[in-house]
Amino acid sequence: MKQRLPPTQKDAQSLAIQALAFIAADHERSGPFLAATGIGPDLIRAVAREPHFLVGVLDYLSGDDALLVAFATEAGINPFDIPAACEVLGRRHPPGGR
Repeated sequence: MKQRLPPTQKDAQSLAIQALAFIAADHERSGPFLAATGIGPDLIRAVAREPHFLVGVLDYLSGDDALLVAFATEAGINPFDIPAACEVLGRRHPPGGR
């Protein structure tokens, strides 16, 4: 695994885009993601660089332990890097929290 360092904005965006690509690469992953977000495949490219959408991608991963571990393993990261990236991208509360 890579060493855990506080991510920069660019690092966090890159991680979220990598997570989006991971989800999109497999229909069994992308179908539920698209259903959960309500965004069609034709709009993904348009919103893929928006920080709030990217936080949503990482939150979606965080909500499914098996998916999170699979992504972390493939990406060679620690699963705990995901919440740090969310913070950098602007999430101020845990998923579902206020």
